[in-house]
Amino acid sequence: MFRVSTENSLEEAMRKIIASTYITLDGVIENPMWTMPYFDDEAGAFADSLQKGADALLMGRATYEGFAEAWPKMSEADGAGYMNGVGKYVASTTLTDPAWNNTTVLRGDLVEEVTRLKAQDGKNILMYGYGPVAHTLLAAGLLDEAVFWIHPVLVGGPSVTSPLADATATLELAGTRVMKNGVIIATYRPAGR
Repeated sequence: MFRVSTENSLEEAMRKIIASTYITLDGVIENPMWTMPYFDDEAGAFADSLQKGADALLMGRATYEGFAEAWPKMSEADGAGYMNGVGKYVASTTLTDPAWNNTTVLRGDLVEEVTRLKAQDGKNILMYGYGPVAHTLLAAGLLDEAVFWIHPVLVGGPSVTSPLADATATLELAGTRVMKNGVIIATYRPAGR
């Protein structure tokens, strides 16, 4: 798959890696039950558009374990069809026997493994949350978009930056959307892309 760049040269088109993260005004992303009052038809349509553009999920072990516990128990009406059926890639050096269907464990160097995934034919690769895997990919230049769903709530507790004290990056705004329910969706890309 190739595309013509603005310089009229051919460059290989790669799948995008998009991290979609629910976050509070005080930077909390853990246990996002606080999103439930805000997940209306408009939010559902936007979430659906992200999923329709992606044919794979990428996650760290902690996210995988939470999702693998929850999603197989959910109904099709709750969106379980996509989550249970899509191909899943888990960055882990210790996970040996993933039980959730369509799961592949990335055991090698994360940057090399994800570079290989991005080069494969297919749609985008979606991530949920922003933790060590997303941070590593951003530092390596592999994270293409960070989509933050900024919720108008303060919940207290550890913020997204607590485990990532050395995380530095310059991002540029790629788009915003303000939903009727007060959620602001801000999409950023690494600066210079």
